[in-house]
Order: sequence, then structure tokens, then C-alpha cells
Amino acid sequence: MNSFFLDASALAKRYSLEVGADRVDYLFDNMLPSRLMCLMLGVAEVVSVLVRRRNSDLLSPMAFAQGMTNLKAEIVDADDFNVLPIDNSLIAAAMPLIEKHAVNATDAVILRLALDLATQLRTNNNDLVLITCDQRLLRAAQTEGLVTFDPETQMMADLEALCA
Repeated sequence: MNSFFLDASALAKRYSLEVGADRVDYLFDNMLPSRLMCLMLGVAEVVSVLVRRRNSDLLSPMAFAQGMTNLKAEIVDADDFNVLPIDNSLIAAAMPLIEKHAVNATDAVILRLALDLATQLRTNNNDLVLITCDQRLLRAAQTEGLVTFDPETQMMADLEALCA
């Protein structure tokens, strides 16, 4: 059984209509929230995306308010959605990945945490799927042996197979 780790590039699609939103919606509609996870920092990044889109008139005030309400209800205040914290030891463990894969600090933290979670899950014959649209993070994750899914470019059938 797979669990799914969404970075901010993927998570934002749930709250602001864009390419790949149907695939992220599929995860939320078909997976138990306990099988979904993200960083609290990723939630803050989604808020930033929504604010930028509202301020650029790409998102109406009503759509912004609805997105914020849904984000709070589905993730921030949800008891069963896994919102993961970051501490200094995780950041320190992620730093070598910055140089190895030429990723930014946040992506290195996501990658380090995803690798650790995948290792834990694999001991019970489960796995982790990293959901991201960030091409550099995708390449790094694939190089490190993680299962990945890009909601902007991969087919719904690929996601359905990962959810089975």
C-alpha cells in the first residue's frame, strides 16, 4: 500500500485550479487522509501561492476565501492528515542533498524526509510516492530510488495504479 507525500507545487493544485488539479483531487477523493502527507512549510507555501494569485487577479476573492477555508479544513485542522514538522536535525541531514542534486533547501528537506519515510514504509511492504511538479526534485527523487508522480505530466491511469 502506498502513502503519498505532496510538496507545495502539487498541493497548491487542490486549492487553485491549474493543470494537474484533477489528479491531486483524485488523491483527496480516493485515499484515506491518513495516507496523505505534506510539510507544514508546504502548507505555508500554498498560502503564499494563493495570496499571489489573488493579488494578481488570477484568483477571485471568493475563490481565494474558499481555497483558504478548504486548506484549513482538509489539512491544517484535520486530525488524520499527516502534516509533518521540520527540525534542525532534519535540515542538517538534508544539507548534503543540496550539493549532490543541486536542489534548494526546501526540496532537500522534502527529499531527505521522503527517503526516511520510504525506508520506514518499505519495512512493512508499503511504499511512499512523492507527488511534485518540480522537475529538479523529481529527478533527484528518482535518482535516489523514490517512486514519484508528476500531476502535470503523468496520466491519471498512472496515479490510479499507484493508488491500488
